Amino acid sequence: MEEIIQTESNLKEGQAEDILEICDLNHVSYKFVPDLLEVRRTNISIEEVGAIPIISLKSTPLDGWGKVIKRILDITGAVIGIILFSPILIITAMAIKLDSKGPILFTKLDNETPVKRVGQFGKLFNFYKFRSMKPNTDGMRYTKLSGLNMRTEGPLVKITNDPRITRVGKFIRKYSIDELPQLWNVLIGNMSLVGPRPHLPEEVNKYEKKHRFVLTIKPGMTGIPQTSGRSELTFEDEVKMDRYYIENWSLWLDIKIIFKTLGVILKGYKE
Repeated sequence: MEEIIQTESNLKEGQAEDILEICDLNHVSYKFVPDLLEVRRTNISIEEVGAIPIISLKSTPLDGWGKVIKRILDITGAVIGIILFSPILIITAMAIKLDSKGPILFTKLDNETPVKRVGQFGKLFNFYKFRSMKPNTDGMRYTKLSGLNMRTEGPLVKITNDPRITRVGKFIRKYSIDELPQLWNVLIGNMSLVGPRPHLPEEVNKYEKKHRFVLTIKPGMTGIPQTSGRSELTFEDEVKMDRYYIENWSLWLDIKIIFKTLGVILKGYKE
């Protein structure tokens, strides 16, 4: 199924939103015959079938040429980033190896399964970042360290004063160096430079239907929440910011977020 056209305008409260949400998550085009006095969204196109006007709602400008332009920015930025930061990547890899036992990259969970994140439309992908914690301690945030979770509202988990972090890990987290390997994820196409943060499968399982809108585009290395308070934000605030980004995307917005991110990184992020 590629398209749904809604011809009934007198639906029960919430039904139209449910249909739109399903279309967004399944990449299906949504069109409807409107009550012209109630048209409120700006990302629309109007066409006629016979003498009947039909409005197409677009969840994001990231359709058509917008998608192409963003991909060009991603490839260009990833290539430049890998070249520019290659000395930092090499030094960080050496420091991690000298500081503690274990792999350089965090690519496997405690049970030896690959580290995955939930990408666009719910597709899982292999996720790369530098290891900043002691080996085989990832699952402790749900068990022994659950009492240190500073984000008790919503599905996210953030451990305060995390004892699992190594000496090198503390430094590379402060300046977001641990996330540089994600440039490879951007280059191969399962992430973007800018977008909602990469989602953990166990977190997505707890998302409400309204939260899953953030899965309609690729996750990003940075985004509006990451430059607006990061982990100090509530989950609901983060989703609102991501929704704004998705519905109002522009090349200029991406560029502004990237430069703002660089400023935040240079100041250093406090855990």
